[in-house]
Amino acid sequence: MKAMQYVYGPVPSRRLGISLGISPIPKKTCNYSCIYCQLGRTNHLANKRQMFFAVKDIVMEFEEVIKANSNFDVVTIVGEGEPTLYLGLGEMIDEIKSRTDKPIAVITNGALLSDRQVQFELSKAHIILPSMDAFDEKSLRAINRPHGEISFAQVYEGLTAFSLTFEGQIWIEIMLMKDYNADDLSLARYAELLKTIKFDRLYLNTPVRPPAESYVEPVTHDTMNHAVDILGGISIDLLDSEGFHSEISDHYEAIMSIIKRHPMNQFEIKNFLGTRDCKDIPLIFEQLEVDDSVEAVIYKGYATYRLK
Repeated sequence: MKAMQYVYGPVPSRRLGISLGISPIPKKTCNYSCIYCQLGRTNHLANKRQMFFAVKDIVMEFEEVIKANSNFDVVTIVGEGEPTLYLGLGEMIDEIKSRTDKPIAVITNGALLSDRQVQFELSKAHIILPSMDAFDEKSLRAINRPHGEISFAQVYEGLTAFSLTFEGQIWIEIMLMKDYNADDLSLARYAELLKTIKFDRLYLNTPVRPPAESYVEPVTHDTMNHAVDILGGISIDLLDSEGFHSEISDHYEAIMSIIKRHPMNQFEIKNFLGTRDCKDIPLIFEQLEVDDSVEAVIYKGYATYRLK
């Protein structure tokens, strides 16, 4: 199968199982520039919804992929930026739903949930996974570094309002980081905010891949366990995931199609190539090292590969 522009995977998701991803957003186009983002800094900070790509082109590619592989648990709309910036989101969800009976999930930073049209379009999905990393205006600016038009009050009120009307499931995620939002005062603020939001699951996460900013540090296991005690929910680092998969026959192109949206560390790449019975694994790593479009970030003692 040829390389895909919009559809990727299936890839393992610690929350969703085996996920077939769809990216309707150009590379690193977002209304946040989160300090922990595994894709690196946002290149195009934008807050205006646009029809970046034709819905029919995305759907055509989706049809091609599912004909070749139906081994996935969920269709996840996430991609390389903030998916609610895509003006064709609602139409695209309708088209996908008419072609598969698998649930549709949307991973969003939640910044546009105050927009009634965005709420309507997201209501078509089965699972919404919004981030809630901040607990006030100061923490929003420090952690998520949003577009200037976005305020904490707007984000929080939008998430609360949407949660009260959405008929599917809402799985909130909080990214905890040392010295930013994992102290007792911060956790107490989260606990108060969560009381007004109707949600089905709460995931607590901490950076496991190289963040956008090198000064970002994950929390310790003890801190994570303490946060679980206070907020409840699920520590995401306790969840298991399956391996990566690609229908692309060329080993190097298969890796490139995955790391475009989901960075892979050296062990994940080695295991992935092993499942494909690749005979030239060292050669693949040599290619990655000299590829100008790829950066290898040393984090926690090993290399993680992502696109620049």
